Amino acid sequence: MRAVFWVSALLIGYTYLGYPLWLYLRCRLRPQPITRSPFAGSLSILMVVRNEAGSLRQKLENLLALEFPSERWEIIVVSDGSSDGTAEILQSYARRAHLRIVVRSQSQGKAAGLNEALALSTSDLLVFTDARQAIEAHALARLTENFADPGVGCASGELMLGDPLLGESARGVGLYWRVEKKIREMESASGSVAGATGAFYAARRELVSAIPEETILDDVFIPMRVLEQGFRVVFDPRARAWDVPDQGRSREFARKVRTLNGNYQLVELMPSLLSAKNPIRFEFISHKLLRLIVPFALLALLIASFYLSGPLYRTAMLLQLLFYVLGLLSLLRIKMGPMARAADAVLAFLLLNTAALVAFARFISGRKAGWGEVAAKG
Repeated sequence: MRAVFWVSALLIGYTYLGYPLWLYLRCRLRPQPITRSPFAGSLSILMVVRNEAGSLRQKLENLLALEFPSERWEIIVVSDGSSDGTAEILQSYARRAHLRIVVRSQSQGKAAGLNEALALSTSDLLVFTDARQAIEAHALARLTENFADPGVGCASGELMLGDPLLGESARGVGLYWRVEKKIREMESASGSVAGATGAFYAARRELVSAIPEETILDDVFIPMRVLEQGFRVVFDPRARAWDVPDQGRSREFARKVRTLNGNYQLVELMPSLLSAKNPIRFEFISHKLLRLIVPFALLALLIASFYLSGPLYRTAMLLQLLFYVLGLLSLLRIKMGPMARAADAVLAFLLLNTAALVAFARFISGRKAGWGEVAAKG
């Protein structure tokens, strides 16, 4: 049991403390700066939507207002079997300059929709976005500046959870997301990011090929394909899109299950991710795959603490129980004053790891979260 305790503790500690510390040191010892300047080529913004009538009109106006030379860009929107008025909204924009519309009566999935949009595009750059998030006016120009560096093949923007006027949320999921973005920023500053922000990212057209049907995480699949071709994937916090921090716990949980399920699927679709062909194999395992193992390590740590005797193990058990109680109190929405922010962060962590367990159960049972089940945040 002592071996179980220490292996579990080390795995958890490395995943959430050791790996970020290693990235911090790598940034200081081996930085890889990016050459940025205004992008002079053409670009296509690609978006696949399904039943997004509530946010689509606002999103289209947001895209049409982005600051970029009008003669060098287009927007391609594919409606994937929408049944709520989405197609009618798109048709009302059909005559707008720069906008190309594809309406499919039957849903074939997001990957199929992206492949159709890819076939229509002949631009130098492809920019991917989702229907719900609002992109800042100057963000497109800033994101594309990264491609002045010939070594950059894919660039990810930053997703902000909160209000553009009030700032980003610092509670619960918002706090977790801020930590996650810091990790991506350090990965980018010293190499490449293991994925992109699905709400807003771009890639060179010649590096993007057809996406396998049923792919859940296009925002990881496409960047990893770019990496395999010898180009960097970078993160640019200057290029920002905004989303609300709280979609509701059930929706947020379902979204996280879908994302983690997608990580399992990625290894199935791209076994080369675990081979030497992946130039960031170490980062991919540390950032993506170890988080899938942490829930099992947490359970093993608690069980081992219960069975082991001695002051150290008793203290470890009490601290773990306190940790879980804090999460439970947050779940029950019990007011805790100054402890509320810490409890919210604990709950976000526990929900993330519970989602990982559900994703594992779905994967081994063959049940995979579909494109229409919940909108991805990235």
